[in-house]
Amino acid sequence: MSYEVGLKVLDAHGNRRVAVRPILLAIVPMVMVMFLVFTSACSGDNDEASAPVEKIPEGPGSLTIYSGRSKSLVEPIIDQFSHATGIDVQVKYAKTGALAATIQEEGANSPADLFFAQDPSGLGAIQAMFSPISADLLALVPEWARAADGSWVGISGRARALVYNTQSLTAADLPADIRDLTDPKWKGRLGWAPTNGSFQAMVTGMRSSWGETTTRQWLEGMVANEAKIYPKNTPQVAAAAAGEIDIGLVNHYYLHRFMAEEGDSFAARNYHPSAGGPGSLIMVAGAGILSTSNDKENAEKFLGFMLSLAGQQYFASQTFEYPLVEGVKTSYGLVPMDQIVNPGIMPGDLTDLEGTQKLLRDVGIIP
Repeated sequence: MSYEVGLKVLDAHGNRRVAVRPILLAIVPMVMVMFLVFTSACSGDNDEASAPVEKIPEGPGSLTIYSGRSKSLVEPIIDQFSHATGIDVQVKYAKTGALAATIQEEGANSPADLFFAQDPSGLGAIQAMFSPISADLLALVPEWARAADGSWVGISGRARALVYNTQSLTAADLPADIRDLTDPKWKGRLGWAPTNGSFQAMVTGMRSSWGETTTRQWLEGMVANEAKIYPKNTPQVAAAAAGEIDIGLVNHYYLHRFMAEEGDSFAARNYHPSAGGPGSLIMVAGAGILSTSNDKENAEKFLGFMLSLAGQQYFASQTFEYPLVEGVKTSYGLVPMDQIVNPGIMPGDLTDLEGTQKLLRDVGIIP
């Protein structure tokens, strides 16, 4: 569409005349808008000129998580949260202890909004850097599964266990207390993962329960029994099933991941020491919100999603962990949590990760 304007020009005889030229009509709206803006700004009687401009709603925002939980375990539920909320979630995966050290080093400049740790040891290492979590979220889990000061909250439960080869041992052959693993009869038959965060949390519980001297003696006894070192829990379970070791010290759910794939013929099972003690420790994987976070609201949304029935059912059915929220059933085949002789070691007793790592270095177990 176009409109025509007259332009004064001279014809061949030198007379003035009006020439008509088409101009695109598309420029008219722009001119009109500019005119209206100008007149509105200049008019003191226009009430609308002083009316507040309506803000455009902001998007759902973002969230940066430092996860000491492995990618294979938690990425699916984190993706579900992102899809459900539209929040852009960025995750940095590494070992819990390493991430705790990174957050300490980064200090106020840390990009992390939330620290999702494998165990209370990592959470305790930076507990002073957390913001308080809302009371409504804390109330969703038992008292033993959250920080006493409300700085972090448990998301799922994980029990320490002995995984054993069913072709060489029965449950009746296993010690009632892991102290007995230092008996020379177990020499060359054991496995452990000293650099694993959950193992180190267990040793921290030992130090709290047994004391430094007895814990050191147990560690030295395990070294004397030539316990084979593995990088983490999964290869220990595989080694037990293959007969490479007779007993490994692991978290309970790794066995059930194998059994979900290979069935009941898998030649390993879990045993929770009947005498309890640190070998039956029930720990939580939990999370805290960094006080320096610019996205605390999204961080609380994340915790709420993890503690919702959907989130808890994921941990129960997909990772074979113990749900912490009432009303969610544990996975089939797991020993009910109330039947495990828990030593009563509280989360606050598992926070001295630095002291545990120093002891492990002193004994020569980790570099």
